Amino acid sequence: MESTHLLGGAKKRVKIHPHTVTAKYATQAPYSPQPGVHTHFPQPGDEGYDDAPSFEDFGSFLEETSDKKRLTEAKRWPLSLFGSKDKDKTVAPRPPVGGEGGARAAKGVGEQLASFGEASVSASRLTWVGLLGAALANGCVIVLTRAASERFNLGPLFLLLVRSVVQLLSVAVPLYKGENPFGPEGYRLRLLCYGVAYSLSLCCAYSSLSFTSPEDAAPAWRLATTVLSATLAFLLLEERLGLADSITLAAGLCGLGVLLLPTVDESNSDSPTDPVVFWKGAFGWSLSALAGLWMALALVGYRSLKERVGVATALFTVSWTGCVLTPASLALLQEGWSWPSDAPGWSLVAALVVCSTAAFLGMTHGLARIHPALVSASQSLEAPLATTAHLAMMRLAPGAPEVVGNAMVVLSVGWLVTMKLLPSRAASRRHREEYEEILDSPIK
Repeated sequence: MESTHLLGGAKKRVKIHPHTVTAKYATQAPYSPQPGVHTHFPQPGDEGYDDAPSFEDFGSFLEETSDKKRLTEAKRWPLSLFGSKDKDKTVAPRPPVGGEGGARAAKGVGEQLASFGEASVSASRLTWVGLLGAALANGCVIVLTRAASERFNLGPLFLLLVRSVVQLLSVAVPLYKGENPFGPEGYRLRLLCYGVAYSLSLCCAYSSLSFTSPEDAAPAWRLATTVLSATLAFLLLEERLGLADSITLAAGLCGLGVLLLPTVDESNSDSPTDPVVFWKGAFGWSLSALAGLWMALALVGYRSLKERVGVATALFTVSWTGCVLTPASLALLQEGWSWPSDAPGWSLVAALVVCSTAAFLGMTHGLARIHPALVSASQSLEAPLATTAHLAMMRLAPGAPEVVGNAMVVLSVGWLVTMKLLPSRAASRRHREEYEEILDSPIK
């Protein structure tokens, strides 16, 4: 039995076999089936029917033999420093279903589902520990940058350039994995925008240190980053914050705002303000706010690429874009070149590179699981560290704004981490009920 109809200008002839249906298209001449050629699948009772692949094995067979998988593997980055690595593609045997085997399988599934919550909490704890370590590393970067500027006359932008050049070595990781260091195809433009935004943020932040003090630049930068991250994540990614997170963030932002209040000596000064000093400070504050805007864009941008771009690829992107934009900033601001003249100077530069790399890795890893605004809020600990280091280096007694602001920031970050790390009993009981409902369901 044959049927012919018109479909989009091409004739379709369908030949129905007693066991199979074969459809072929022809654009010029009608299809004439070859005699004696047809497709046949074994039927129940036929010889070889038991050897046919089952529906359980057909999914893995289709995945391994699909054209999409072949095309994806063919588009992998061909360069590799240590050769290609063949992954083990053996399929684990399936547990028996039914009887005692089915009971053991159901018990194994129950144990896996029960341990899933614990594994998730453990991963979340590691993520928050990494974020706190990144905050401490960022604070060390601010302290080391100040020490390099005051003791060795090293400009902030020069330190940023050295940092970007050394971090170019991160290209070895994507090459070792056989990946394109410039990102997967279809996402390279977005990755480039992320790298440019991150590098521009660093250029603005480091440039602001030449016009304002680090104890003022760090809170302004982090305040702008946190507020804009929450706003852009809601507008661009439709990610919202919970009520508890919003209250904690508001408390931390208030603490940063208190740190930005002028001291008693500055507010009650009777001497006229020098216009040059005023506009220099205003330019520094503007650079800090602009750095926060670019950093918020970078955090939200990587948040949208978290499933496609690895941490090492992101670090390499930030490094090579920084190598391009930092010399341009040096030429624009006319900041002179200055090299360390002794071993302590180079040791300080090396420590700054290590701390900045650790801070970047911790923050970027946290973006894969945590809201960008919460990641930025956790890094607010760098502001108390910068203020404490400034007071210790200048041997000054802390004023009321420093004490209140630092206490609010530390308490807000501590409360935020505590809320995220302590498991909720109600949530655990609800997840357990959901697991039991899945196990008891006849449809698995």
